[in-house]
Amino acid sequence: MKLHEYQSKAIFHRYGVPIPKGRTTTMASEAKHFAEELGGKVVIKAQVLVGGRGKAGGIRLAKTPKEAEELATTILGMEIKGLPVRKILVDEAVSFEKEIYLGITNDRGARRPVMMASAAGGVDIEEVARVSPEKIIKIHIDPLLGLREYQARDLAVSIDLPRPLWRSFAEVAYGLWKAYTENDATLAEINPLVITSDKKLLALDGKMVVDDNALFRHPDLVEMRDLDAEDWAEIEARKFGLSYISLDGEIGCMVNGAGLAMATMDIIKLCGGEPANFLDIGGGAGAEKVAAALRIILSDPKVKAVLFNIFGGITRCDEVARGILTALAEVKPNIPMVVRLVGTNAEEGRRLLAEAKMITAETLLEAAQKAVAVVKGEAK
Repeated sequence: MKLHEYQSKAIFHRYGVPIPKGRTTTMASEAKHFAEELGGKVVIKAQVLVGGRGKAGGIRLAKTPKEAEELATTILGMEIKGLPVRKILVDEAVSFEKEIYLGITNDRGARRPVMMASAAGGVDIEEVARVSPEKIIKIHIDPLLGLREYQARDLAVSIDLPRPLWRSFAEVAYGLWKAYTENDATLAEINPLVITSDKKLLALDGKMVVDDNALFRHPDLVEMRDLDAEDWAEIEARKFGLSYISLDGEIGCMVNGAGLAMATMDIIKLCGGEPANFLDIGGGAGAEKVAAALRIILSDPKVKAVLFNIFGGITRCDEVARGILTALAEVKPNIPMVVRLVGTNAEEGRRLLAEAKMITAETLLEAAQKAVAVVKGEAK
């Protein structure tokens, strides 16, 4: 789950990371009032969960309260990469001398978090990594020990930070680390972290991504979720406890078990097709849950066939079959359905589906081949 800039910076601030004074609003008239409170000169920033806000005109400097209102009116009427701007952040304008990048994410290869810093802050860090990877300094953090002071100091030295700022940089780095770990984040970054004209560090921007699987521990973060930036199907899937991710292919997948779902997608690709989604209905899924999953798959206009791959252990195959038939009765699709059922009550499940004249298969490879064939118009 992605958090907006104002949400991320508010969390960082709780952990001791200095941020500019700012207020959020959905009304241009309030932007003028906030600008007056903040000294007149402010930055108006669109709050949307996409990159490139500045290039799209979603971040503008206002020199007067009147200009702040005018820019707020313009920005609140924008769409950036298809997302409407419903809220803006009015931050005090800050004079600074240097921009730095500081972030933490998971390094799956090293199996531990990695903190990164760069003197080339204020720009797309991915572009820096591509063009000048030597400008990004990395340190891996032992999750049992946490960020050590010497590690933060080593980062400060490596990016040529002035010595008087080493201590405050270590405090910012430690605060970012605590925000990252205590909120179960997969990414926490400040870009830019600036050196102000009065020689202090300040986080002008912030970004956090929280692990969806840990949200049950953070009801306060769940309330921050912005559904504008999320796929409708993924939102609907959460209501039924389904694990669903939209992809770009033409073969919809309904599978019970994450590993089996991954294997199903791999075999579809091996057979020359492309999966339209990842969908794990989980163990013990009843007819209602299966029907909901099928409705979600069929809501994707790209889907030209659906492949069911069910191993009936906890999930009984006859229950899955009834769920499929329930959904078919509701949705009335006009695309082919390929089913592979194996396990508990598989014979009963196949009998129910055979009566509905669905395409059946005994093995996953056979099912994938049949699904790809019907999509390509090669089915016999």
